[in-house]
Amino acid sequence: MMIEKACTTDIGPAVTAAGLAAVNEASRQADRILGPRPLPGTPEWEAEQGDAATTRDIATGLLQLRIELALGLDPFGTVLGLRRWGATWELIARAAGVSRQAAHERWGRRVRETLGLLESAEADL
Repeated sequence: MMIEKACTTDIGPAVTAAGLAAVNEASRQADRILGPRPLPGTPEWEAEQGDAATTRDIATGLLQLRIELALGLDPFGTVLGLRRWGATWELIARAAGVSRQAAHERWGRRVRETLGLLESAEADL
């Protein structure tokens, strides 16, 4: 009975849950590597506002991308976030260890399609 269940049960939800947990852990590890974000109201926090905050977000995303790739995960969500924050394909490619063209070929179409859907949804609000 157990063997049959182990071999035939739909594992889709378990795979999704494990994948999400891995992506969340990759994000947590990227934050750990960069160090904690400054506490709100401190001079360090003030210094990280605006462009510096975006730089931290991009750096965290690039680390997360590297971790996800090393784990064999699909980093599409991270690539999408990086593009929304303004990261170039050249920078994404550098973190991924591939050429700019290879990064664009791998994720560009999906990013364009998804961003187009997001822009349409935001316009409807």
